[in-house]
Amino acid sequence: MSERADEAAASATSEGGIEFAVLEASPNPIVAVDADARITYVNPLVEATFGYARSELLGQKVEVLLPERVTERHVAHRDGFLRHPLARPMGIGLDLAGRRKDGTEFPVEISLSTVETAGGPQVFATVVDITARKAAEGQLAASERRFRAVLEASPNPIVAVDAGARIAYVNPQVETTFGYGRAELLGQAIEVLLPERVAERHVAHRDGFLAHPVARPMGIGLDLAGRRKDGTEFPVEISLSPVDTAEGLQVFATVVDITARKAAESQLLQAQKLESIGRLAGGIAHDFNNMLFAIRGFAELLEEDLAANNPAPLVQADALRSVQAISNAAERASVLTAQLLAFSRQQVVSSTVLDVRAAVRSIEPMLRRLIGENIKLSLDLDPATGNVLADAGQLDQIFINLVVNARDAIAAGGSVTIQTSNAVFDEPFALEQFDVAPGNYVVLAVSDTGAGMDRATKEHIFEPFFTTKETGKGTGLGLATIYGIVRQAGGHIWLYSEPGLGSTFKLYFPRVDAPLPAATPAGSRPLRGGDRLVLVVEDEPAVREMTTLMLQRGGYRVIALQDGHEALLRLSAPDDPIDVLVTDVIMPGMSGIELAERTMDRLSGIGIVLVSGYLAETLDLDRLIAQGAVFAAKPATSTILLNAVHRALTSRQPVDGTPA
Repeated sequence: MSERADEAAASATSEGGIEFAVLEASPNPIVAVDADARITYVNPLVEATFGYARSELLGQKVEVLLPERVTERHVAHRDGFLRHPLARPMGIGLDLAGRRKDGTEFPVEISLSTVETAGGPQVFATVVDITARKAAEGQLAASERRFRAVLEASPNPIVAVDAGARIAYVNPQVETTFGYGRAELLGQAIEVLLPERVAERHVAHRDGFLAHPVARPMGIGLDLAGRRKDGTEFPVEISLSPVDTAEGLQVFATVVDITARKAAESQLLQAQKLESIGRLAGGIAHDFNNMLFAIRGFAELLEEDLAANNPAPLVQADALRSVQAISNAAERASVLTAQLLAFSRQQVVSSTVLDVRAAVRSIEPMLRRLIGENIKLSLDLDPATGNVLADAGQLDQIFINLVVNARDAIAAGGSVTIQTSNAVFDEPFALEQFDVAPGNYVVLAVSDTGAGMDRATKEHIFEPFFTTKETGKGTGLGLATIYGIVRQAGGHIWLYSEPGLGSTFKLYFPRVDAPLPAATPAGSRPLRGGDRLVLVVEDEPAVREMTTLMLQRGGYRVIALQDGHEALLRLSAPDDPIDVLVTDVIMPGMSGIELAERTMDRLSGIGIVLVSGYLAETLDLDRLIAQGAVFAAKPATSTILLNAVHRALTSRQPVDGTPA
């Protein structure tokens, strides 16, 4: 048998040449069969792999190397191949198996090649034992099944997108949360799950992430939202994980619906607001009581001095001192009220285009007096600093609060620096920040070399009534007020501070390109009226009486009424027409807004002055001012009130179109 095998092998391998050496050295088993499907050659790897000696295989049917369960099928398959022999692989994607001498089976892949030899055509089969690969594939498949089971069982929606930002996978929670069926989402752009208002920005953001994919959370501290099939939105946080899959890179996004958390945060915020109201009573009662004590005390002394039955002669200097003390206490109360309104963002503001550098220079002398001689005040004002739209008084309030806080945090010999400059927030930066709009800004920075703040202090520094000062040394409204002013102006505020390294407050106001308003001549004397008739409408008797006296001393004739309905009747009287209407904004029955609108509709030639210290969000004061009304903020001095009436007179347009 050995001689026949050698002859067959020599015939099949070019008489024992180099081809035979290649077959013998192959790392895979190689079997040759003749036209009768009998084995004519096996290399050493066949003996090692199948457990047969070469002599046991030569001359045997090739089915000896196959499992018995496939022998019958293989006979038909092999005969068909021998009739139409073509080189081809077998088993790739199929479950083929070999059988060892001991009967055990193992998975294989087979490549078939037909060779014409002196003894006729022979088929050479290269057999690859894929046991290790199958084991690895099995482990991978098991791992993928576990991975998919985890994804499917996740309590959070999980979405996978491919390199083209198309949805490649969604788990059941996506269907439950977003309201889509799985089939509706697969292949769609990921933006289908986002609000339309952010879809355009998200395209650039997502392309940047796919270009440099790094696992990271999104939405912590940001306001991200998902969109359901019905169009409703809900707040979310998202974690992104890039994964290399058989289909290429895919990004898995885990979506957390934080609706319940937001509701809990809202409840907590409401509780904190209620707690703040309690702190408000304790925080400002001391200051207000001092002011009221001074007002009532000096008013009582003044009343005694002016009483007819007072036996002592009137000392004008004493009376004047009492009046000045009352005025000073009222001014302090007015400042505290303004702080509260600014903190609540409900203060009436008179916004104009301002040069920040000029504002700093104008208040610089006052700031130097506030910090004293032992602290250095430095200005670093960039000449290119742009203009802002803000209330001049509020801007001064910011400078004073920040500089005073810096002074209180600095030991002798320290310094405070005020800087102005420009800044630009581009789209990528704005996307990564909380509640920041891209655009051009003016930066106002106040830095000090004081004690600095630790993390706990910084976390509460903008809260109302929070203060690091001693009891009675501060209400805790200063920084809360600044925060309210900046946010009301559409700006942003950041604090940089470390213990022992001082603090820097950076305030960002939207930059405007509008020119500065024309300067008005300075003067302390109020503009006086002639023989003009003013109708005052005010529901508070004391305020109504005071306003009447101020206007009368300014040279005006005055009619004072307490509600809007009475005012409309008087305005309609043809005799002795009204020149200017001075009305409070908020009144019972008919508001000053409605009264002004109805007056403008009926009498286009009358001047309108709106007076208020509070502006509810539902009122539209800007619209009336745009139509020619003049605004005066409470508490208004006689100078402010008389000048407002004068402006209303000079700006009005009578019915015939000629200026008044």
